[in-house]
Amino acid sequence: MSARTMNGQEISEEQIDQWVTEAEAGYDPAMLRRRGRPTRASSPSRAITVRLTDTELEGIEKYARQHDLTRSEAIRSAIQVLVS
Repeated sequence: MSARTMNGQEISEEQIDQWVTEAEAGYDPAMLRRRGRPTRASSPSRAITVRLTDTELEGIEKYARQHDLTRSEAIRSAIQVLVS
């Protein structure tokens, strides 16, 4: 039987048995790590796809760099101006 590994480290049968025991006892949901992207607002948000020209994208990226924002934050900032 081949060795089991996690992140390049060999996992012992004792470690697997310990994890099984913990899982069978149950986990406190508050202690479990949340997965996925963090929420950005109290209401749900959706991802959309938008096509931009190279010039438009360069402008957004320049704005983002100047204001220490991610590209997504810069786009949301521009949209917020429109919807306010």
